[in-house]
Amino acid sequence: MSPVRTTGDARTNLVEVTDLSVEFGEVRAVDGLSFRLAPGAALALVGESGSGKSTVASALLGLHHGTGARVRGSVLVAGTDVQRASGEELRRLRGAKAAMVFQDPLSSLDPYYAIGDQIAEVYRVHTRVSRRAARARAVRVLERVGIPDAARRSRSRPHEFSGGMRQRALIAMALACEPDLLIADEPTTALDVTVQAQILDLLHTLREETGMGLLLVTHDVGVAAESVDEVLVMRDGRAVEHGPVTAVLGAPSAAYTRELLGAVPRVDAPREARKADSGQGEAVLEATGLRREFGRGRRTLTAVDGVSLTLRRGETVGVVGESGSGKTTLGRMLVGLLEPTAGEVRFEGRPRHGVDPAVQMVFQDPVSSLNPRRSVGESVADPLRARGERDEGRIRRRVTELLERVGLEGAHYDRYPHEFSGGQRQRVGIARVLAADPKVIVCDEPVSALDVTTQAQVVALLGELQRELGIALVFVAHDL
Repeated sequence: MSPVRTTGDARTNLVEVTDLSVEFGEVRAVDGLSFRLAPGAALALVGESGSGKSTVASALLGLHHGTGARVRGSVLVAGTDVQRASGEELRRLRGAKAAMVFQDPLSSLDPYYAIGDQIAEVYRVHTRVSRRAARARAVRVLERVGIPDAARRSRSRPHEFSGGMRQRALIAMALACEPDLLIADEPTTALDVTVQAQILDLLHTLREETGMGLLLVTHDVGVAAESVDEVLVMRDGRAVEHGPVTAVLGAPSAAYTRELLGAVPRVDAPREARKADSGQGEAVLEATGLRREFGRGRRTLTAVDGVSLTLRRGETVGVVGESGSGKTTLGRMLVGLLEPTAGEVRFEGRPRHGVDPAVQMVFQDPVSSLNPRRSVGESVADPLRARGERDEGRIRRRVTELLERVGLEGAHYDRYPHEFSGGQRQRVGIARVLAADPKVIVCDEPVSALDVTTQAQVVALLGELQRELGIALVFVAHDL
């Protein structure tokens, strides 16, 4: 059992976890974890993908109840014994006393309803106020989290918000009932550094204004360093190191913590860079004067304006920018998922119209790009079938080869996306792209939602495939 630490008097702890273990079948996701959090304090659970940190966060709200998971130990949150609480007691806990902000706001927000209506619904469930009062409350909390023109924007739907604004809306929903505890599960993972800083500043300000406690779940030690009082480093479901943030991240005693810190990419770190052969090599993809507009008339938005680039065989071109800079729109035009308003894309010297199988895309979120109802093998086989292959034996052999080529196992063919980690799902996405025998791959934020170790593994895999197959890469990212 890990040692118990507290930021305050144990008698007044907001959260008290003792010897927590969570098992899913034969897998023990959390193993004997203990920690405490005082009111108004902030603790970060830090670890790589699969370390068990999100499982712990879910256990605090009793989200494992009824899932078949075996949960042992004691979990006390805001005076509620989560393990023994009834369904009604858990409903009162969630939202009113403790609230959670998830990593992906798109999967947490209903695409059919206005943001303000969704926040108002949460508020009404816990307070029984009138619809009008709940709507007014929704506007106030949206203003509180920095949404401009909150009254008007409260009528917008999730797809009309940027990634940073959607995350602010989720935080507003969590704050609607003024909870004592906010659990933030990777709240800034897929955001660019500027928006990430804004969200972290917002969480800090809200803590100061409301006195709420914060449990931050993250794989990013930099995020933890800027946001919390204490850090608990997790690996394989266990606590590796726990203490004040300055001590744990400034002078770590555990080798694993030092490894995590060492894996953080640094712009000023010395590295061997390839020199571009100016003007050498065959141009495989050329974009000239690309422009893309959305909307009509006075409401026209220009997302990309006059961008040109040349990509040569075996070359990598990086497209870097903040959220809303147009980099993803550019990538989609290069692949053919969007047609430019003006300008031209040429593939191997010929104008490219529509989608060409030789130009493929690896998406940021493999969860949304893989069908949850189909095995990963069937998804990887799609490009083969699209090219006319009908022999199931040959299809299975080729898919097995591709899965093994990206570091997975052939036996994974019959598994489903939810059975894989984030890094493994991204490998599945890369295998599916390779099934089309591409000459160009556009990678749209392929590692932004992954921990630093998995990021390095996926980037290394792409580099290895490029060297072996001569593929040209366009790497879209917000992270220099």
